[in-house]
Amino acid sequence: MIAILDFGSQYSELIARRIRETQVYSEVLPYRTTAEQLRQLNPKGIILSGGPSSVYDEKAPVCDPALWELGIPVLGVCYGMQLMVQQLGGQVERSQRAEYGKASLQIDDPTDLLTNVENEAIMWMSHGDSVTQLPTGFDVLAHTANTASAAIADSQRKLYGVQFHPEVVHSVGGQALIRNFVYHICECEPTWTTATFVEETIREVRARVGDKRVLLALSGGVDSSTLAFLLHRAIGDQLTCMFIDQGFMRKKEPERLVKLFQDQFHIPVEYVFARDRFLAQLEGVTDPEEKRKRIGHEFIQVFEEESNRLGPFDYLAQGTLYPDVIESADTNVDPATGERVAVKIKSHHNVGGLPKNLRFKLVEPLRKLFKDEVRRVGEALGLPDEIVRRHPFPGPGLAIRILGEVTAERLKILRDADFIVRQEINRSGRYKDFWQAFAVLLPVRSVGVMGDQRTYAYPIVLRLVSSEDGMTADWSRAPYDLLETISNRIVNEVAGVNRVVYDITSKPPGTIEWE
Repeated sequence: MIAILDFGSQYSELIARRIRETQVYSEVLPYRTTAEQLRQLNPKGIILSGGPSSVYDEKAPVCDPALWELGIPVLGVCYGMQLMVQQLGGQVERSQRAEYGKASLQIDDPTDLLTNVENEAIMWMSHGDSVTQLPTGFDVLAHTANTASAAIADSQRKLYGVQFHPEVVHSVGGQALIRNFVYHICECEPTWTTATFVEETIREVRARVGDKRVLLALSGGVDSSTLAFLLHRAIGDQLTCMFIDQGFMRKKEPERLVKLFQDQFHIPVEYVFARDRFLAQLEGVTDPEEKRKRIGHEFIQVFEEESNRLGPFDYLAQGTLYPDVIESADTNVDPATGERVAVKIKSHHNVGGLPKNLRFKLVEPLRKLFKDEVRRVGEALGLPDEIVRRHPFPGPGLAIRILGEVTAERLKILRDADFIVRQEINRSGRYKDFWQAFAVLLPVRSVGVMGDQRTYAYPIVLRLVSSEDGMTADWSRAPYDLLETISNRIVNEVAGVNRVVYDITSKPPGTIEWE
């Protein structure tokens, strides 16, 4: 594995993903992780991430100085490089000219770390400090117009630093540099594969669960569906899948999900019809956060009632992914057993804490994976493309794609419009071109003319976006003929709609969802 010490960079998670793209396991750890803890983990290499601080700040985060004596190759990125320089006796100072954005890398030594990285390759810079004096034993590997030490190395001790960010997509040749560090310098083997993960996880789940029962709240998304497949392969009938139909899913999805799992995959699903009680909770509610809270609270109530009816269960399975683990310090441990216990559902339902009297032990087989890795596991397990490639869908569902009060009438309008959007995008063969593609219903009406008659009806907003990870997104330049077809069908086929508009706002400043 490669260990990544996180100094607060917005790109730490991205470094981990880039390492894994080389089929080598990586893990993000706090910068406070001691040298002894690292020694016990026995990584093949260590990466120090970037960060927003300056190394000469009074409270700047620092790593354990004993790290440099471990004999493990280290790559410092941006702040990580500056920290390496400072702790090993070099000098870092405020730059006369800061460097942000693209910079041409002038390579002085094209071997070792920079093998196969082209001279004058464009790299992404983001720094206001620079190395002004190298520690003893270090040489410059590359420079830019504004940065004399853009890449450095003590090849004897296998200590390397780069002032730029090789992990971002803007850095041309950045992945080649990462591969050099992983394969040639750290001498890693490409053993982090989907097949290996599936085999090891099935063994671990069987050993952990034994003959106990496991409950999984199934949402129909790629995470919970992949988890259901994985657990069913590991423990069979010891798994109980519960699907709570809260009434906010898209047209025909609940029926399709249950039929798919029970008839095609032979995985039993306990179907809980709860649409009326969820809709009643939203009567008169217009605030989006209040909607989420009420849906979350009602989900907990239904979950508690149904788990008591179907139980008892020893374990709760959750589709927690690695970004959840990185971003959340909300890890709860039972002091008596040392087991993690469930106080939060981290799934598509976006609900709050579970009641404290529901003390399940957690099974989280996907907690080491990023989203793209989950999709690959789903494919390996035989999930159909419609689930594996399903666009992200919010836990509160259509309730937060209806601005204002959610009513049965508005739900029907949005379901019908959204169904047309998905149908036409699939027919055009462009489904995979979008990160998300959906309809939004606004709580206003506008005048229109249909069949020589005046209408006063709702508008539908089309939201089609492109993204790599959902953190940022751009509105998609969808073909006009596709937009025209969608618009014509919605206005002609969906009663209560007389206007379709297209959202051309990127994220930021907007969000992908409207609420």
